[in-house]
Amino acid sequence: VPYYNKPTQDGLFQHFTKIADSVDLPIFIYNIPGRSVIDMSNETIAKLSLHPNIIGIKDASNDLSRPLELKKLITHKYFFQLSGEDGTQLSFLANGGDGVISVTANITPGLISQMHSLWFEKKYREAMDINNKLTNLNRAMFLESNPIPVKYAASKIGLCDNELRLPLTEASENTEVIINEALEKLQIGG
Repeated sequence: VPYYNKPTQDGLFQHFTKIADSVDLPIFIYNIPGRSVIDMSNETIAKLSLHPNIIGIKDASNDLSRPLELKKLITHKYFFQLSGEDGTQLSFLANGGDGVISVTANITPGLISQMHSLWFEKKYREAMDINNKLTNLNRAMFLESNPIPVKYAASKIGLCDNELRLPLTEASENTEVIINEALEKLQIGG
């Protein structure tokens, strides 16, 4: 969803349709009301799903009823629903979602992958155990605007430098302490 200009639902429909018409690739629409101010309605998402190039959504609305509602509205094809919220990704799966595009997975890709595999193997208790282990790190990744915390965490485990472009600045000392504790609890990094 475009930020700043606060489009209407019809504006959103026309925006994504124009993009889908301009490419010969399958695309995912991205709904992130926390950054764009506008939440794409279920009806607009269902209408967009009629376009042959639009195959799914990354949904960061934290609306856990959305996967259920979209499955009722979109019956003409399989429409992939990926969570954009690390803290509720397992609940999203429980309500019919298909996966996640995760910030936390930049730090713990194996645990996120394992949790999802266990869920789809119907090993719910084991998936929930991993989800519980990830709670502190998931929360820490959003203490400040993304990507501030994940860049700090990634630098702590040697994946990159802790370098950001303005207007983003490095994580506060308090955020660093919380991230360090979460990483230590998971025995990640050094």
